[in-house]
Order: sequence, then structure tokens, then C-alpha cells
Amino acid sequence: MEQQVVICDNIAKALHEYLNKGLYDKLYILTDTHTAEKCMPVIQSVPQINEAEQIVIEAGDTHKNIEQLAHVWKRLSEYGATRNSLLINLGGGMVTDLGGFAGATFKRGLHTLNIPTTLMASVDAAVGGKTGINFNGLKNEVGSFYIPDCVLIDCIFLRTLDQDNLLSGYAEMIKHGLIDSLETFRHVLSFYPDAKNVDLQSLNDLVKESVEIKERIVTEDPKEKGIRKALNLGHTIGHAFESLSFEKKRPILHGHAVAAGLVCELYLSYKSCDMPVETLRLTTNFIKTHYPSFHFGCDDYETLYELMTHDKKNEWDVINFTLLAGVGEIRINQVVEKKMIFEALDFYHESCL
Repeated sequence: MEQQVVICDNIAKALHEYLNKGLYDKLYILTDTHTAEKCMPVIQSVPQINEAEQIVIEAGDTHKNIEQLAHVWKRLSEYGATRNSLLINLGGGMVTDLGGFAGATFKRGLHTLNIPTTLMASVDAAVGGKTGINFNGLKNEVGSFYIPDCVLIDCIFLRTLDQDNLLSGYAEMIKHGLIDSLETFRHVLSFYPDAKNVDLQSLNDLVKESVEIKERIVTEDPKEKGIRKALNLGHTIGHAFESLSFEKKRPILHGHAVAAGLVCELYLSYKSCDMPVETLRLTTNFIKTHYPSFHFGCDDYETLYELMTHDKKNEWDVINFTLLAGVGEIRINQVVEKKMIFEALDFYHESCL
């Protein structure tokens, strides 16, 4: 099943037109406590939405867990959902990940539609069919591939974001630029998302470009057997940073962790794959200038390494990296020695702290 992604400038109209097709028997809408307040009003004018059963979960990635998943299952069961029902996931990556997994597993799969409300969800989480929850202290440890029937993207929701969340999503756009082409990479670095004065039209164009990159890769490799691993750039170390922040009870946003992971993994690309140092310099300077630093000490290195060994992308008991030989020159399944990984952590310390 190919994903249908629609970039729109009137989400209420686009949603009304989609729901008018009547491709479902019952309608449900999943939000978290934030999007229920801030984003539901944007689509409240759609008649079908007022008839839908609303399911609300706690906001925040720390709640992307089996307890909240069971809450969604329970509500779907109580409200009489069937395999022909439609679950709309209105929210950021946490909602689209958890809601997508609920949709994949309830009755062995019902229909889902994603309406991402953050930049992160728009360019990454809501697109591509990866769903899941955090488990046992590990990021996205349990999940499935489950393509939504449709994804409706409208940057109008980005007006509800603060600067940290806008930058979080932008980290994925930097990654898409790095794995695509020099032109795209430079285009992304030339634009700075400012929550107080966001240029929605320019950002909408960049989002469209970023989504098309991911769509192209996902279509070629839907189950991540090959080239889709390119989308993991920055994530092996980034997920370890994110998990460590949860352990320390100082959680950071996913995209901030990915930005820090990009610095480390581009250093590995420079050292192991002869990536031009200029690419490392440009990306590191952009991230150092715009992103908050992730603070960790030398005594955290072993913990970070242990977290990397649990990364679900690993094969044959080795830590598996996606690296670059240059912008757009992707090298998947790269194995790096522990000493070099610690050297990359040192580089982040010296460059960004």
C-alpha cells in the first residue's frame, strides 16, 4: 500500500473532502491533552468531527508507553470500533506513533489517517508508516510498519509551536538535506525557522521538499531492508542521547537529540568515510548556533554505548550506523569501533558544549 500524502493550505476543507468519501463505518479521533486544546478547534468546523468519538491521551514522549496504548485500545473497544473504522491521529510524533500502532493492532488493523501538528511529525513521524511505543526505557522498542490511509499536512498548526519544538522538527529536515543533495542541504541551512515570526509559505515549501525525499525512499524500501536506513542518519547516537536524558529525568526533545547525534555521526562520516570536512563544519556550526547543547559527561560514555547496542537497527550484535561519504552519498550498515564512537562524543563535547 502506497501512502497518500497531501500538502494542503486549508486543512478543514481537505479533511471534509476526504471524510465525505465515506470509506469508514465509524470515526474516532485521537489527541493528546495539548492538541485537544490547541489543534482540535482548527478542524472543529468539519461536520463529521463533531460526530466522532474523541480519545485523549497524556501529552509528552514519556507517555508514549503501553499504558497509554492500552487506554486507546480500551476506548476503541468500548466505542465499538471495527476493522472498517477510521482513527484520525491529530498530534505530533508521539500521537501519530502511538495512534498508528493502536490502529495497526486493534482488530488486527483498522484504517488510520494522520494529521501532524508539529514540524517533526509533518516531515518524519507521520509519514512512512513507522509506528510504535517506548518500552523498557528504550525509544520505539515495540512497534510495526503500518502505512496510514492518508496524511494531511498543513503548516497552519505550526503557529502553535514554540521555538524548541520548531527546531526539533527542523533537525529531521537537515538530515533529509544531507542524504539528498548539496542543493537541498544548502537550501535547508539558508532558512532559519523562527517561531515568533515564522514564514509559513517558505516553510510549507521546505516541508513539501522534505516530505518528498522521505516518500521517495520509503516507496523504494518500505520495510527498511536497504536504502530506507538512510533515514537513520543521526539517530543511532541521537536515540542514545534521548534515552539517557529520560534516565536522568531531564528529557530532551527528539529533534534536539537527533541534532546532537548528527554532529557525532557526521564526525564518524568524516573519519571513516572521508566525508568532506566542510560538510561537518557547516552542519556543526548551524546546530551549535541554533540548538541547545545536550550535557553529558565522560562517565556517561559507557551508558551511551550500552544504549546504542540496544538500537533496533543493529544486526549481528554490532552497532550499525548510516554514514555519508558526502552529501547525498549514503553508506548504510557501517560498523565503527567503540574507540571511534567515544572520539565522536569527544568531538561533540569540544564543538557544542
